[in-house]
Amino acid sequence: MSDTRTAPAIASLQHAPTIVEQVYRTILDAICDGRLAPGERLTQESVAEKLAVSRQPVGQALLLLKQQKFVSEAGRRGLMVAPLDRDFMRSIYELRLGIEPLAATLAARRATKDDIARGEAMIAEGKEAVRGNSLGELIDADMRFHMFLYELSGNRLFVDLMADLWNHLRRAMREVLQHREYRKAIWVEHEQVLRAIASGDGDAAAALVRAHLAHAAVNVQVSLP
Repeated sequence: MSDTRTAPAIASLQHAPTIVEQVYRTILDAICDGRLAPGERLTQESVAEKLAVSRQPVGQALLLLKQQKFVSEAGRRGLMVAPLDRDFMRSIYELRLGIEPLAATLAARRATKDDIARGEAMIAEGKEAVRGNSLGELIDADMRFHMFLYELSGNRLFVDLMADLWNHLRRAMREVLQHREYRKAIWVEHEQVLRAIASGDGDAAAALVRAHLAHAAVNVQVSLP
């Protein structure tokens, strides 16, 4: 008797990060976490030695980071960690001002009880991070909440676009969260947004998000229209 079961045409593969991807992520995280400071020189030789890899993947990773504005030219000194570009950050906040209120409006139409429960758990984690006084945990918690809003919108483009830009925001958030009182205010504002979404009030959710972004922009020292 023959086996009538059919195998998938193409077997799924688990993606293992390449050495270039690993080097890229290591350098990127060090820049966003502040372990590599703005203006710090980066050479293929020094980075390769620290990471115990060859120069080739380091060169590819640095080229990608340069294209993404995390690394910039340093004249004859090669490359350096790019300073925080206020004009670029203003552009990101202007983009957020267009996207996030709409995401909140759409989220208010689509959110389920399970979604709201997930959001409430994120709020609790954020407040715990405030009490724990860990800058890294605060930034991660903030990112998870905003990515959650993009996800709830149902618009995949919001998720993909902002995932690419959020690493720049990680750098800015290190400045924002130096203000200890604002750390608490962020999560009060997040909670207000979530309540508006839970009640299905898209207009209120959008207005609260606009106010939230305006407060953040002031603390990053960029002006919004």
